[in-house]
Amino acid sequence: MDSSEFLGFLTSRSSVRDYTPESIPDEEIAYILACASTAPSAGNLEAWDVVIATDEDVRMELREAAFEQEHIRQAAAILVVCANYVRSMSRYGERGILYAMQDATIAGTYMMLAAHAKNIHSCWTGAFDEEEIRSVLGLPPHIRPVCLLAVGKGHPPCALTERMAVADHVHYERW
Repeated sequence: MDSSEFLGFLTSRSSVRDYTPESIPDEEIAYILACASTAPSAGNLEAWDVVIATDEDVRMELREAAFEQEHIRQAAAILVVCANYVRSMSRYGERGILYAMQDATIAGTYMMLAAHAKNIHSCWTGAFDEEEIRSVLGLPPHIRPVCLLAVGKGHPPCALTERMAVADHVHYERW
């Protein structure tokens, strides 16, 4: 893939919030996770974990914890990407909290792009009640849910979302 193909790949991805009931084969989920395991991480500690929710009842509970967002129930699987503070703090102390959040965010992004590479739709969802997610999934105290990544076969939006101009994000030397 050359650089223009890569940019095209990135710009062709969109968040999908309307899914079919079609399941995702285990091999596809394994591919997505294998790609995530290649993500850069602070000190190579890979301070992230993922809970895979495919059970309809669990997805329904996650939907409720995500403020009734229907795509959470509809998607074939929800990959709950979590920061593992202990793994990172063991080396970096309090700064490890930030590094674990960064590791989880990068891994989640790799999961989303890996799904896109397999023609699987996804939607990164950050709006949820963290304590409800913890309760539904039985997360230990040192694990923080970062995103609910819905994955499945869906109906992409008719048009891609407009983006800000790159220049609107960029500052040279100082703000």
